Amino acid sequence: MPITETDGYYEAYWPRGARQGKIKPLAKRLDTLAGKKIAFLWDFLFRGDEIFNTIAETLKARYPGVTFVDWREFGNIHGTDERKVVAALPEKLKAHGIDAAISGLGC
Repeated sequence: MPITETDGYYEAYWPRGARQGKIKPLAKRLDTLAGKKIAFLWDFLFRGDEIFNTIAETLKARYPGVTFVDWREFGNIHGTDERKVVAALPEKLKAHGIDAAISGLGC
């Protein structure tokens, strides 16, 4: 097998490939959570049912009139129906009049 002279130069390829999506600006932040409706989204892992209750109580004490739409309304965002659930999210969030969402992902 012949030895080729590379002079220390080797071709390499970046494993991630070219970026497929365009960078989009972030949504405008809410000035306050007072009087807002917040959705809880969950992947049904690591005690989200308990943690969301704690978050809700803490936010209610700090922001008057804040309300929440329970994670049960939206389904498991990381289960066997993940694609279907996530695809339906924009319409469900709109139907519930959601101002913001808290997504809980367990490990």
